[in-house]
Amino acid sequence: MTVKPQTPKSLEDTSTKSERTRKTILCAAAKQFRIAGYGPSTIRKIAETAGVEAGSIYYHFASKEEIFDAVLDLGLRQIYDAVKEVSDACQKEQAGFRETLGRMIHAHLEVFLRKSDFTSSNIRNFSMLPKPMRERHRPLRLAYAGLWEDLLSKAIKDKEIRTDVKVIPLRHFLLGALNWMGEWFNASKYPIHILSESVTILILDGMLDETRQHTSSIGETTFVEADYLVQGDSKAERTRMHILSTAAKVMRTSGYKAATIRQIAAEAGMEAGSIYYHFDSKENLLDAILDLGLREMADSVSTILLDHESYTNPSQQLAAAINAHMKILFARSEFTSANIRMYGQLPQEIRARHRPVRRKYASAWEVCLKNAQDKKFIRRDFDVDPLRLFLIGALNWTVEWFDPDKGGQDGYYSLQEMIALQQTLLLNGIARD
Repeated sequence: MTVKPQTPKSLEDTSTKSERTRKTILCAAAKQFRIAGYGPSTIRKIAETAGVEAGSIYYHFASKEEIFDAVLDLGLRQIYDAVKEVSDACQKEQAGFRETLGRMIHAHLEVFLRKSDFTSSNIRNFSMLPKPMRERHRPLRLAYAGLWEDLLSKAIKDKEIRTDVKVIPLRHFLLGALNWMGEWFNASKYPIHILSESVTILILDGMLDETRQHTSSIGETTFVEADYLVQGDSKAERTRMHILSTAAKVMRTSGYKAATIRQIAAEAGMEAGSIYYHFDSKENLLDAILDLGLREMADSVSTILLDHESYTNPSQQLAAAINAHMKILFARSEFTSANIRMYGQLPQEIRARHRPVRRKYASAWEVCLKNAQDKKFIRRDFDVDPLRLFLIGALNWTVEWFDPDKGGQDGYYSLQEMIALQQTLLLNGIARD
């Protein structure tokens, strides 16, 4: 599968002053788009970051949109070219599936984590862009997806990996687990070559010890809805929840900085002034959304993760926690997806206010994973911290691609089926049928 959209000048082509300035502008823009998002970023801010006059940018680019197009294209083309080169080399060398997968994962992470401003700008902003902009970059995105789908399809056909999984969800799972690493990667703690080797093992063989095997039996476990999420009987309580749900959807789509009270009010079908009866400011509204997006998750799932008396089998405890995490993730999809999409672009002071509950949730997973390691249920050749980050990242990324409303249609999974798939892939891996 090949695609040849117009390629911008390479960032490595810096033989003239003009080309060096262009590179500086693109690097500054990628950083700005990653941190603030496309909507709030301005030519003036990009110029400040690049250390050039705003007017001089127009010598190289006609508009902010043209800059962003170049950033998006470079962010994806760099990773496409690197993985395609590895894929072609492996085919020429007749390398086996495991070797090919490991080398492709390493190539993906090498570009993604070392040039994270470009790739993160793509990942964080793509779903928020107007449809015409997304369409311009779709051919290359599809071509990149095709590299992985071709590899996985052949592996399924040759029975080198599970044969009971559809290729597209499997590709989403794999790339989702990889792409979430941009949110937590630390080169001083996890060198890329070691990280890529570890991730390849986890994707292929899962988190369980090789002597263990998980059999999916998720049943219909439910979670108890937290009191602060139950919609009250009063008109004020119902209106407040309506505002929060609408604001979460708007911020998820537009980003925090681009979203306005006026826009939220219009989507909610009310006057902008009415919102201030319930929330003092947009920041106050954001705090409530972030809290709803995480606190129920932390409270409900932590109860499972820390209950070692009811769950004597750690693998079943992890499966139950995955089940609860996914159900809350999609029951509150507007809040959780807004949290996931926006968090990396929020000011430090806002993130700091919500760090305690995030830390509480992380700690519960760490306790559960450490207990499972001590009982020799899950792998002991990895630290608990990367295991947790890998697992939660794979789960959280599903909000970017999985639509439970399509469950029952040909080729699609229901939420319950997707939960079973995530449990199986995370615990057993894609190679254990």
